[in-house]
Amino acid sequence: HRKNMTRDEFLGHVWKWKSESGGNINQQLRRLGSSCDWSREKFTLGDPENSDDNMSAAVTKAFVDMYNKGLIYRDKRLVNWDPHFQTAISDLEVENIEKDGSFWHFKYPLEGGETYTYIEKDDEGNILLSEVRDYISIATTRPETMLGDGAVAVHPDDKRYASIIGKKVKLPISNRLIPIISDEYPDPDFGSGAVKITGAHDFNDYEVAKRHNIPLYSLMDERGVMVDSEFMPKKYVGMDRFQARKEVVKDIEEEGCLLLIEDKKVMQPFGDRSGVIIEPMLTDQWFVAADKLSKNAINKVNNGSIKFVPDNWKKTYDHWMNDIQPWCISRQLWWGHRIPAWYATDGSIFVGKTLDEVKMQAFNKYGTNIELKQDPDVLDTWFSSGLWPFSTLGWPDKSKDLIKYYPGNILVTGFDIIFFWVARMMMLGMHFMKKSPFKEVYVHALVRDSKGNKMSKSKGNVVNPLVLMDQYGTDTIRFSLTALATQGRDIKLAEDRIVGYRNFITKIHNASKFLEMNGCVLDKEFDIKMIQKPISLW
Repeated sequence: HRKNMTRDEFLGHVWKWKSESGGNINQQLRRLGSSCDWSREKFTLGDPENSDDNMSAAVTKAFVDMYNKGLIYRDKRLVNWDPHFQTAISDLEVENIEKDGSFWHFKYPLEGGETYTYIEKDDEGNILLSEVRDYISIATTRPETMLGDGAVAVHPDDKRYASIIGKKVKLPISNRLIPIISDEYPDPDFGSGAVKITGAHDFNDYEVAKRHNIPLYSLMDERGVMVDSEFMPKKYVGMDRFQARKEVVKDIEEEGCLLLIEDKKVMQPFGDRSGVIIEPMLTDQWFVAADKLSKNAINKVNNGSIKFVPDNWKKTYDHWMNDIQPWCISRQLWWGHRIPAWYATDGSIFVGKTLDEVKMQAFNKYGTNIELKQDPDVLDTWFSSGLWPFSTLGWPDKSKDLIKYYPGNILVTGFDIIFFWVARMMMLGMHFMKKSPFKEVYVHALVRDSKGNKMSKSKGNVVNPLVLMDQYGTDTIRFSLTALATQGRDIKLAEDRIVGYRNFITKIHNASKFLEMNGCVLDKEFDIKMIQKPISLW
């Protein structure tokens, strides 16, 4: 594990690995026949042995400039948290997979034994159920998060609960009282229509909690282990989240508040690399105010300055961009561009291109030299990748290459990173260069395995094109991909398809050789319309 060594030792290992394996993609592209200008190859993290490499300087300048303009800020917000790697991760790295799971239905008793009349009606208004209750029924797939509930929410139009909005319920096993609030978020037709609001551990609940100033209770540490706090019952402290789930259910049942356990298929978020369930966690992170950057990028597509091919991907782009959230750009890892921020002992933040620059800022504030510690986090890889169209051409210097080649004409990319890379490049290009980095986005299919699954190193279903080319020849692989690349989404790369195209290529090759052996040459004056003999027509 990286935490068993120093940061410098870890980085030494990774740079060694990069030097050994970093050329693999380059060799695959060359072997496939890509006609790139290989002298311009760049690595987003820069080259530590080349003082002329400006990639790192470009990233630092972009961060500092955006921070000074209020476009980058530090905040405590909910993020996707990977308890295995102990870092925030992006939506792109989260796979939602349907698994066997359960809905646990619990009673949340009303304060002081109060009661209300609960009436359930069918679509035609006929009464199906009418009873006096002293509780609200709540269903959850994650009982351990109940320990952090801040409220119970019901829809303002849900007449079943109208008489008790504003009252309080007792949170089982915690002996905390939490309010009943009304909000548009709960769906009256789903379950009981009442939902628990756990603002520190659910993205939708977080928004509700912010709207109603509901307290946020963080339950876990970076490993997914229950933490010690004034609201956490002592018996759960130190338990893994899934062990705590079992104990919470058992204790609620013993308290008489378990109504029902319903076995159901449940969509669960998994880390695509770690394979563990992702936990929404309230943590201090760095964010980009993406809503401020997105406006120009949206307008460029809407006014036709930038086209998507096929054009149906414009809808996907619009949907993402118009509902854009703050972009979390900090990662609790060691491999990446280090965040150029330093902290004083009182928590003050100083941001600058160099340590000397921030030391001067601190001196101006305190009137003396003080100890500063650099933020240990690194930047999300999409931040440096978003600068790619101009950082690779010499920016922030106004180089000849930058003037000549920016903006480019066309970007060719897969649909799965339209938001994560295409949109980032457009937002950052518009901000720093005042022009979009390209005029057209050609969206190609993804190459998947024979079963239609996305290729992934962790799944072990990756096909190495070098091996395929050794087996079947480069022409065959190129032709297979070309033939399969319709304007649909995916290419299922099955070996029997490759064999079929190899046989086709062989026929073309043999026919060509037959013509050569018989002295056939191309006559540029020949008119194909003059062919009349049946065999020649065939």
